[in-house]
Amino acid sequence: MKNNELAKKIKELRTLKGFSQEELSEESGLSLRTIQRIENGETEPRGDSLKKLASTFNVSPDDITDWQIIEDNSIVILMSLTQFSFLAFPILGVLIPLVIWISKKDKIKNVDKIGKAIINFQISWTIAIFILPLIYVISMIFHLDLHLPIMGALLINVGLYVYNLLIITMNSIRAYKLQSVFYKPAFRILR
Repeated sequence: MKNNELAKKIKELRTLKGFSQEELSEESGLSLRTIQRIENGETEPRGDSLKKLASTFNVSPDDITDWQIIEDNSIVILMSLTQFSFLAFPILGVLIPLVIWISKKDKIKNVDKIGKAIINFQISWTIAIFILPLIYVISMIFHLDLHLPIMGALLINVGLYVYNLLIITMNSIRAYKLQSVFYKPAFRILR
């Protein structure tokens, strides 16, 4: 973030609170000169200074530094709906949301958090969908007696596909309604 954008945000928050620079200095414990330098774009608050300002304004430090992130729920919905591409090929359910997440995670609110949840879930689902047939093939090659009938393995895979369809549909609707989403179970690959 450029100094002048952050300076505008600090001044905007100070004005919303009804503080003069002197009052902000007293409330935050920062010197008046520091407040002036921040608002003039000469310096950026970091560490303790940022925490003090955030506490004074009753916001998180991220709310101050990430204020230019826009709210565009259509990208979150698009990212949710692109998961349906797993129907064409399972790995597409990971790759397409991943591309959207990488390009928009720092620009649009909630894309980072929801994108990580989607990608973690889809990677976990893709691993599960490929492991079962792999176990079956290995048991056939090495003549292991796993008592895994092919119809049972097929039914489990169909169940996994249905589960993925339900999770995507439910979470896409929840994203559209601006409700919290949940993608479980999932390995936490992206944190």
